[in-house]
Amino acid sequence: MTTIVALETNDVRFPTSTSLDGSDAMNLDPDYSAAYVRIVTDAEDGLEGHAFVFTIGRGNDVQVAAIKALSDHVVGRNAEDLLQNMGTTWREFVWDSQLRWLGPEKGVMHMAIGAVVNALWDLKAKRAGLPLWQLLARMTPEEIVELVDFRYLTDALTPEDALQILRNALPGRAEREAQLLASGYPAYTTTPGWLGYSDEKLVRLAREAVADGFSMIKLKVGGNLEDDIRRMRIARETVGPDIRIGTDANQRWGVSEAIEWMSHLAEFDVAWIEEPTSPDDVLGHAAISRGVAPIPVATGEHMANRVMFKQFLQADALQVLQIDASRVAGVNENVAILLLAAKFGVPVCPHAGGVGLCEAVQHFSMFDFVAVSGSTEGRVIEFVDHLHEHFVTPVVIEDGAYRAPTAPGAGSEMHAASRAEFEFTARG
Repeated sequence: MTTIVALETNDVRFPTSTSLDGSDAMNLDPDYSAAYVRIVTDAEDGLEGHAFVFTIGRGNDVQVAAIKALSDHVVGRNAEDLLQNMGTTWREFVWDSQLRWLGPEKGVMHMAIGAVVNALWDLKAKRAGLPLWQLLARMTPEEIVELVDFRYLTDALTPEDALQILRNALPGRAEREAQLLASGYPAYTTTPGWLGYSDEKLVRLAREAVADGFSMIKLKVGGNLEDDIRRMRIARETVGPDIRIGTDANQRWGVSEAIEWMSHLAEFDVAWIEEPTSPDDVLGHAAISRGVAPIPVATGEHMANRVMFKQFLQADALQVLQIDASRVAGVNENVAILLLAAKFGVPVCPHAGGVGLCEAVQHFSMFDFVAVSGSTEGRVIEFVDHLHEHFVTPVVIEDGAYRAPTAPGAGSEMHAASRAEFEFTARG
């Protein structure tokens, strides 16, 4: 028997605000941060589970405290019991009645549960000797369905629906896996588009993105309309007519303002408008979707749980669904969201603009391609060229695509030296 002997957590913060990396209309001075989790066992193989919750600075200590509150759920437990049936393990965390009262199923505690669940999946994948995407993609449809909590979903997605989606994707799994390993998964980059960058830096980074093989870039918008029009014109002139340009308002606008603002940017052939308003406003997003059509609305990185995704899909309030590796309660809930997207025929383009998010979320898109949707059409993973050097298995981008990771695990393990160097200590 292998026993979990420790659940350790660290407050890790990188000073990205000094260079305005990550800056947008709502987050002017982000310090990319991670409430980091490490699950340690007494096994002789020395394998550990690593994960994190991404934040942007202040409040990261609150997230760390929430993770610490979950220690009793894992420390002293039989690792095999927890890892053998991850659906049961997920429900044990999320259905804890006292913890549930803090959400329910949203906010700091839900994200903390996601970090611990993801760390267990990292450990499970390492023990299997597989990257997470392959571990998931090689499960049977029945095993995948068992991971999902269908409570609150069955008016849109039943277990039978999910089984049918997964069984339909069984033919060609091996070929799609081989395709991923050979040519990777399409990416786009936000690196040129941070709101705090100068026009000269925008031009330089946009040119570099095209030279690196990206077929899409994204610009942050929403600070000043005249500035946005100028920056979009510069970007379009720089990359030419064949490169897609997405926009991201980071929740900056009200409904009418979003529709009006985007009417001025439409001339630049906008690939999508991301997070135009409050991430909780289903009806507002639906109205914006009608008002800015044919520009698609993309959202999801701040959506609290699978129920919100269900409602957005039912209301046709998004046309591009954006999962996040650390916003909901871990792998299991993201599997549920991928199945919902497949049921509604909506492409998934994950959010990855934060420390470690590229490393983590690539596994979900690759699992989706192999075992769920069977397609990369209209699908891209965000890429931001920041802080990858701090991870044991950093992402590899070639010709505008994510190379499929082959190292065992979920890709979320940070170097011990980086954790120590950037450990946050509160001022006295």
